Order: sequence, then C-alpha cells, then structure tokens
Amino acid sequence: MSDLPKFVPLEYIMAELSISKQQAYALVRSRVLRAIQVGGRGQWRVSLEELDAYIDRSYEETARFIHQDSNS
Repeated sequence: MSDLPKFVPLEYIMAELSISKQQAYALVRSRVLRAIQVGGRGQWRVSLEELDAYIDRSYEETARFIHQDSNS
C-alpha cells in the first residue's frame, strides 16, 4: 500500500510532471486537471486517481496527434 495520501498538493503534481507552478495552476484553472480547494486559504489538492486519469488522457491525446500528423 502507498504511503501517499489520497489527495496531494500542487507541489507534488509539479514534481511528478516536471512543470512549473504556473503550469500546474493553469491545468487546474482550465479544468484539464480536476482539483479541490481545501482550507481557509484555498489550497489546491488533486487526487492521485485524477492525476493518473490526466496522464492517461494526455497519452491518448498525444497518440491521436501523432497519428493525425503522420497521416498528413
């Protein structure tokens, strides 16, 4: 069983995806990556399940893009 919690902060997402803080916030604000706000200061949390789903969707979009580009 994983030692990680069910929800992780955006800093975890940033490290896992090797992206900047601005990019992480942009994913959340655009609703590409679903997240919740918690606490009085509105800190963002993403479920690990959603992170995995986002990665899967990104692989699928990339495959479609590559396939479309190769048919041009």
